[in-house]
Amino acid sequence: MMRALFPAASLLALAGCTMAPTYVRPAPPVPAALPGGAAYAVQADMAAGLAWTALVQDARLRIVIERALANNRDLRVALTNVLSARAQYKVQRAAQLPTVTGDAGAGFTGRNDARQNSYSADIGISAFEIDLFGRVRALSQSALESYLATQEGARSTRITLIAETASAYATLAADQALLAVSRQTMASAQRSLALTRALNQAGLSGKVDVYQAETVVEQAQADIAAGITQVAQDRNALDLLVGAPVEDALLPASLDSLVTAVAKVPAGLSSDILLQRPDVLQAEHQLKAANADIGAARAAMFPRISLTTAIGVASAALSALFSDDAFAWSANPSAGLPIFGGAARGNLDYSKAQRDLYLAQYEKAVQTAFREVADGLARDGTIDAQQVAQRRLVTASQRAYDLADQRYRAGIDTFLNTLTSQRLLYNAQQAAIATDLAAVSNRILLYRVIGADQ
Repeated sequence: MMRALFPAASLLALAGCTMAPTYVRPAPPVPAALPGGAAYAVQADMAAGLAWTALVQDARLRIVIERALANNRDLRVALTNVLSARAQYKVQRAAQLPTVTGDAGAGFTGRNDARQNSYSADIGISAFEIDLFGRVRALSQSALESYLATQEGARSTRITLIAETASAYATLAADQALLAVSRQTMASAQRSLALTRALNQAGLSGKVDVYQAETVVEQAQADIAAGITQVAQDRNALDLLVGAPVEDALLPASLDSLVTAVAKVPAGLSSDILLQRPDVLQAEHQLKAANADIGAARAAMFPRISLTTAIGVASAALSALFSDDAFAWSANPSAGLPIFGGAARGNLDYSKAQRDLYLAQYEKAVQTAFREVADGLARDGTIDAQQVAQRRLVTASQRAYDLADQRYRAGIDTFLNTLTSQRLLYNAQQAAIATDLAAVSNRILLYRVIGADQ
C-alpha cells in the first residue's frame, strides 16, 4: 500500500513556487511630510488619527453613531461582501490540497439460475492538480488579497459612516440654530414694524419706513419657512444614516455644545500615515491580487498536470472484501498543454495591463489622500481665527443695531439706519453659525481623511 502511494507523494513534492513577479510597494507619489505654511497650524509629532469615541464627546451623538453602526444598510452590505470574499478565498485555497474521496459499492447480476455478486471499497485522490508552476498557489494568493481588500473596504465604509453621521448631526444643529435666529429676527422686526406703523399713523414717519420695516419681516418669514423644511430634511438624512428614526431626545442640544464636544484630530508630521488609510490599503491589496494573477497567467502557459489515485479492495464475496487478496490500487496522472491558440498569451497580457491599472489606482488613492488631509489641515489652521472674528462681528453688529434702534425710537435717526443695522446683524449671525459648522465639520473631515481610527 505504501508503494502505491509513492507516485502521488513524489508528484506533490515537485510543486514549486509561484511565477508571480516579486511585489514591491510602489514609492508614494507625494511629499514625505505634510504641508506647512501660513494656512496650516503647527502639527505635533504625535500619533495621527483618533478613535471615534475620543473624537465625539457628546453623549447624544455617541448613541446616534452606535445605532448607525448597528443598523446602517450600507455597512451591512460591506460586511456581507467581506464574508463573500472570505468564502471565495477558502474555496480557492482548498484547491491547493488534494480532495480525498471514499467510495463503496455493490453490484448484483443474474441470468437464469446464475447470480454474480461484486463488492468494492476504495479511498483516493480525485483529479488533483500538481501545482508544479504555481498556478493554483497564485490564484489562492490573488483570492487572499481580494479578501483583504474587501476587509479594508468595509473598514473604510465604517469610518465614512461615522463621519457622515456626525456631519449630518452637526448640520441639523446648525440649521436648527439658523431657524432660531430667523425667528428671533422676525420677532424683532415685527416689533419694529408695529412701532413704525404707529409713528406713521401719528404723522411722525413716512410710508417708506413702513415698507422698509415690512421687508425685514417678510424676509425673516421666508427664511423661517425654508428653515423648517431644511430641518425636516436634515432629520430624514440622519434617519437614513442611522437606519431608524432618531427620537427628539437624541437631537442636538445646540451647535455651541458640539463645537466643544468634537475634538481636534492630530495629523502628525509624516505623510506615511496615509499609506495606512483603509482605501489606500484596499487599493494596495487589489494591486497585490493583480500581481498574483500575472503568476497564474504565466503558469497557465506551462503543462497542467493532474493526478487521480485510488487504493481499495474488491471481491465477489462480501465476507472476503477486506482480505489481502482483495487489495487493488491505481494511479492515473495526466498532463495538458495548449499548443495552438493565443488565449494563454492574451490572458498574460491582460493580467499585466490589469496590474498597471491597479498601480495607477493605488497611486491616485495616495495622492487623493494627501490632498484631502492637506485641505483639512489648511482649514484647521485658520478656522479658529475666523470663529473669533465672526463672534466679534456679531457683538459689534448687535451693539450697532441696539444703538440705531434707540436713536430711531428717540426720533434722532431715520428708520433706514435701523434697517441697515438689523440686516447686518442678521447676516453676521448667520455667518457665525456657518463658521461654527465649518469648524465642527472640518474636525470630522480630518478624522475621516486621516483614516486612523485607533
